[in-house]
Amino acid sequence: MNQAVPRLEVRQLRRVFDGRVVVDDVSLGIQPGQVTCLLGPSGCGKSTTLRMIAGVDMQDSGEIHVDGKLICDTVFRVPPERRNIGLMFQDFALFPHLSVAENVAFGLARNDPGRAARVAELLERVGLSRFEEAYPHELSGGEQQRVALARALAPRPRIMLMDEPFSGLDNRLRDEIRDETLDVLKQEDTAVLLVTHEPDEAMRMADEIALMRDGQIVQRGAPYNIYNAPVDRQAVAFFSDINVIRGRVQGALTETPFGQFLAPGVPDGQAVDIVIRPQHVRIDFDRGGRGPNPTLEEGAAARGVVERARFMGNESLVEFRMDFDGSKIKVTVPNVFLPAQGTPLWLSIRRDRCFVFPVGA
Repeated sequence: MNQAVPRLEVRQLRRVFDGRVVVDDVSLGIQPGQVTCLLGPSGCGKSTTLRMIAGVDMQDSGEIHVDGKLICDTVFRVPPERRNIGLMFQDFALFPHLSVAENVAFGLARNDPGRAARVAELLERVGLSRFEEAYPHELSGGEQQRVALARALAPRPRIMLMDEPFSGLDNRLRDEIRDETLDVLKQEDTAVLLVTHEPDEAMRMADEIALMRDGQIVQRGAPYNIYNAPVDRQAVAFFSDINVIRGRVQGALTETPFGQFLAPGVPDGQAVDIVIRPQHVRIDFDRGGRGPNPTLEEGAAARGVVERARFMGNESLVEFRMDFDGSKIKVTVPNVFLPAQGTPLWLSIRRDRCFVFPVGA
């Protein structure tokens, strides 16, 4: 069975500014109704990729296709206004002199007989029917964002490009507006490419995440897979705090104070980083002071001394100074757990939750 033609497909996009490669061989495809997040730190090439797809910037090489048809390469170029691509940015860019209804109708032809009905439909969908005659300055930030969404959707774009559109909202509103936006986009069956540097936003909104670094997509996949099967140490660290234990491989095993860890395929003598998130470190309250007592699942326990403990709302973060080498290990514990500084406790780590990466790979 043939896979459906992607609504949006980019092939090997490349962009160079002043001799510096900003986007390097970026390829991806997005189906109708799918949300893909370009996720990465500032300056990694996310927004430049978006600008090339929108037609605001020209690639140095590569192709852009919509519904299987070429819209841009280095020779042929469909103008931005004819690409049927909607845009939403950090700045909602509403016209202050136009009413809410006039803002939403801006991209529709004046002689379109369905113009008024389309505006009314979208304002109802985003919950702003009663603000039809209001002006942007009379609205809250969240309401302005909804108007911007309705305006972008009014011409029924096949693709929506969104560049950090929720960053201007306060935390109280952000999750609500994200969910509402996602519902509307799904109803419209729009293919969405969302740029963000916030892992939580990508995990909340995306069907697929494309993790970018230094102009390249280093990993693509469903949020669950990206989080649980990261490609390297940096990918783990982008989604959460990490603990790193360095060891050296001998016979496909790495010896650590927490026991042995498998390192299949890594040659003997190679240094590796064993990476684990704080929520996967266990404080062994039952063990007390009886010392290490290896188990198959968690290996040996290692003792640490509490340096600091802080309550973070839904969990507590406890930092330990480890006896074996003086390194620090962070542990998150559900609810309130605030042991006094200097308290000795035994820690163990889940082997199945650790990631082993060769150093320098």
